[in-house]
Amino acid sequence: MREITFSQATLEAMSEEMRRDKSIFVMGEDIARQGGIFGQFKGLPQEFGFDRVRDTPISETAIMGAGVGAALAGMRPVVDMHFADFMGVCMDEIFNQMAKIRYMFGGQCRLPVVVRAPDGLTSGGAAQHSQSIESWFMHIPGIKVVIPSNPADAKGLLKAAIRDDNPVIYFENKILYREKGPVPEGEYIVPIGKANVAKEGKDVTIISYSIMMKKAFEAAEILAKDGIDVEVIDLRTIVPYDRETILESVKKTHRLVIVHEAVKQGGVGAEIAAFVAEEAIDYLDAPILRFGAPFTPVPFSPVLENAYRIKIEDIVKGIKEMF
Repeated sequence: MREITFSQATLEAMSEEMRRDKSIFVMGEDIARQGGIFGQFKGLPQEFGFDRVRDTPISETAIMGAGVGAALAGMRPVVDMHFADFMGVCMDEIFNQMAKIRYMFGGQCRLPVVVRAPDGLTSGGAAQHSQSIESWFMHIPGIKVVIPSNPADAKGLLKAAIRDDNPVIYFENKILYREKGPVPEGEYIVPIGKANVAKEGKDVTIISYSIMMKKAFEAAEILAKDGIDVEVIDLRTIVPYDRETILESVKKTHRLVIVHEAVKQGGVGAEIAAFVAEEAIDYLDAPILRFGAPFTPVPFSPVLENAYRIKIEDIVKGIKEMF
């Protein structure tokens, strides 16, 4: 199978969907004339024109409001937020409008909006351009949230999100844009709400998503040398998340570790840990371990930024202490 980058996979998904359905269009800052700040929209305006690939004013409130309105009017907008951090500017449009309108109208309307949100730590990005905010949206009914970790899922989940008649937030890690991997050509859909058992194992389960899947695989490889067989689960979707796959794995391995780049306190790991404690605590042979960022803004100082990052040696040490 051919290998392309994460960024190229999202571009391919956009192109294929826009050819398939003329109601799909994309808008955001710097996406038409610049191709997006990470190059993830390059070539789209040349093929589809500036009516369907639109540069917008620097106003997240206007962009998100226009996306919601366009969806209600029968279009299928893909809205780019530039950086996930900027979603705070338009939260009213997201959690009071986009998330609730279909419910408040008794299901009489559709709201097929995709919000693309580049997130995650970048060197020197600091407190306002490096955040992972996915757990905010786990608490808001009415929104689906997907977070691919590799190019194939980047394509398959974006196509699934665009075809969904409900609002979907699509988090895409900025560092992953340049990562290469095998991606199927043509029609390829990854179902929303289904986790992937990326590596089978029998001794301990690591659950992760997005860029932290790299650390999950690395930890599994290191631990294998000590005879610890790690099962690795890629959530892929955090709303709705795949409860069945999680429980099946925990009942098999009897140990659970959750790793994410976002702040540990109140994070996705907290929700999963609580769910497993409620449903399968009798199967656990050790306390649940969570790894996440400290409860502080992302620092700019290189020394402090390095201290903020999750370390593979801490994950390995924590898992060894479970036995």
